[in-house]
Amino acid sequence: MRLARIGDVGQERPVVVVDGRAHDLSGLTPDLDGRFLAADGIARVREALAAGLPEVPLDGVRIGAPIARPSAVVCIGMNYAAHAAESGSAPPERPVVFLKHPNTVVGAFDDVVIPARSTRTDWEVELAVVIGSHAYELDSDEAALAAVAGYTVADDLSERAWQLEESGGQWSKGKCGPGFTPTGPWLVPADEIDPGRLRLRSRVNGEPRQDSTTADLIFDVPTVLRELSHYMALEPGDLVLTGTPEGVALSGRFPYLAPGDVVEIEIDGLGRQRHALVAPGARDVR
Repeated sequence: MRLARIGDVGQERPVVVVDGRAHDLSGLTPDLDGRFLAADGIARVREALAAGLPEVPLDGVRIGAPIARPSAVVCIGMNYAAHAAESGSAPPERPVVFLKHPNTVVGAFDDVVIPARSTRTDWEVELAVVIGSHAYELDSDEAALAAVAGYTVADDLSERAWQLEESGGQWSKGKCGPGFTPTGPWLVPADEIDPGRLRLRSRVNGEPRQDSTTADLIFDVPTVLRELSHYMALEPGDLVLTGTPEGVALSGRFPYLAPGDVVEIEIDGLGRQRHALVAPGARDVR
């Protein structure tokens, strides 16, 4: 079962996709958001599927981010040892945390505008966790995983000069360009995914860049959620990005992104994204 939001920007409607067929959820909920998830939404979808839902076409339809604008996008930095090394840093002893603006979240196939001043725009494939219930001061891995509604794919696009040279010590300056978090295409329920054994890959213009597995995370999903919950309350619908593996432009092995480049990222079981990078003023589907 895959949950999605389809339609033009601002007019998305919720659907559930099973065996390649999309079924309309508009009669069950106006959107896929925190309120829906907190009200046992995924179980309600399964019940509605069993009772029968009308089909809707997917061909030629825009697929938006699978969760309506979250209240928070919380990110973990340098959570793969090899990526920390290519960034010139030792593996962290505690999770490195930064925030992205919620308006960075866009659809998996939307164009992304490279900011006019950007010279070092970079890609980062990441496993994203969608929170399903209020989570604060979690005391066990079991409690942490119980707070997860599902998982999706995210590209944590970054402007490295802003992140590292103009940051004043805070990474978020380089992370918050509008559209800098393509998300989706699907939200997959937590009980259908093992977040500890997922293969992640990225390509730029068809050339391989990243290829790793979440088994190599320094801090796994329950550890990340437990740690975050002792500093902030996570709310239903929030996105938590768990970090990226090695193979980004920051390593010096690849050029940074430029208008006309196409980034593809994918995670086994969660789907694939494809987004074109465009110059300011170029066509933008958001």
